[in-house]
Amino acid sequence: MSVPITPSSSDELLVSAAQQGNEAALVELINRHQTLLLAVARAIVGATHAEDTVQEAWLSVYRCLATFEGRSSFKTWVVRIVSNEAKTRLRRDSRLVSVDESEFEQPDTDTQNFNARGHWSNPPTRWSNESPDALLEEQQLQRCINKTLNVLPERQKAAFLLRDLEHQPLEDIAELLGISNANVRVLLHRARLTLMQVVNHYQETGQC
Repeated sequence: MSVPITPSSSDELLVSAAQQGNEAALVELINRHQTLLLAVARAIVGATHAEDTVQEAWLSVYRCLATFEGRSSFKTWVVRIVSNEAKTRLRRDSRLVSVDESEFEQPDTDTQNFNARGHWSNPPTRWSNESPDALLEEQQLQRCINKTLNVLPERQKAAFLLRDLEHQPLEDIAELLGISNANVRVLLHRARLTLMQVVNHYQETGQC
């Protein structure tokens, strides 16, 4: 008897079902991880080619799904496939993605809220030191943060999603995005400062 596929089904259950030919499980996996994968692809190849890159990555996932053994999480596995596909596309097309070098310049440190390593020293209410996703429990604030995430520069958005929401190690993020550890820290700091301003404004006014 097949197990019903719902939005609350675990990745492990969905992968198992997809490996047995359940198309609904594969669709649910795609819907669940598409936003993160697009963010990673845009950070590497730019917005113009991101959707094609992710589509190619999903085709690779489909072809290799039967061999996935769960040694890492499915999310980690598919993010790496997207990263590799994006880097391959860059090499194949001999293209250079426009890079704003100022994005990697260390901004003035907010010592009131961040320590020298860029971690929260004075996190907002209900925002844990490394896990700001606790804030997303509040519906209005979630809309504010999502709106801000959507307009962040692509590399900042990808670094923030991978580190603060997906809890990926700093070194893995650097490898996935093809940048240095130091640049990942700068991107994180910039994204966190921007989101901190949104949080502060919301706490003061109740509005985005």
